Amino acid sequence: MIDLHLVVDKLPAFFGGTDGAPAMSTTDGLILTLELLFSSLLAGLCLALPMGIALVSKNPFARWPVWLFTYLFRGTPMLVQLFIIYYGLSQFDAVRDSWAWAYLQNAYVCAIIAFTLNTAAYTTEIVAGQIRTTPWGEIEAAKAMGMSRSLRLRRIILPSALRRALPSYSNEVVMMLQGTSIAGLVTLADLTGVARRVYSETYQVFEPFLTAAAIYLVLTFLIVMLFKRMEKRWLAYLGPRKH
Repeated sequence: MIDLHLVVDKLPAFFGGTDGAPAMSTTDGLILTLELLFSSLLAGLCLALPMGIALVSKNPFARWPVWLFTYLFRGTPMLVQLFIIYYGLSQFDAVRDSWAWAYLQNAYVCAIIAFTLNTAAYTTEIVAGQIRTTPWGEIEAAKAMGMSRSLRLRRIILPSALRRALPSYSNEVVMMLQGTSIAGLVTLADLTGVARRVYSETYQVFEPFLTAAAIYLVLTFLIVMLFKRMEKRWLAYLGPRKH
């Protein structure tokens, strides 16, 4: 039998309330999950745009390093990447003696780095795939207007690819939301980390983890609805014509 009293009593903890403090008094739980999600998505997208262009380049010196990067980060679990960055780098004296150690010993920074690199790899493939499938008619029309290669890329190819990438990118955003749940394994108190903390205090499994699952479901629903509205606005021209 699920203890609803425990769910209600511990619910503020998932929204930043601890030790009787009101919700949002700390960044634990929902706020930390959203920080990890949006920070890594923004940084990952900034990395993915130039790398996506490089991946479709005919220049092998631009294409192969990006291919290797995406292969490595898509071919290994994000948890392994996080552990290597947070626990693994500390064994190198050069890292501990460098200026970067002040940041790399921080679990929050390591989580942001791991999540950013992971989502950058997947987003790069999404962007590159959509650039490759740009309709030839759009490219030929741009050429007929006398646009240079860089101008075609900036005004025609990239905007068109980003619009058509929305359905695939929405899946990546949802997957990243689920992926942030591993942050709790490096001492961060995200939603799953708070659920683990409540479990360790009460020894009740269902109540804290079902609460976290319910919040993840709500966030997923909001993300899906947001992208549906964006697709309806910017991909309407790809839909069937209304007579």
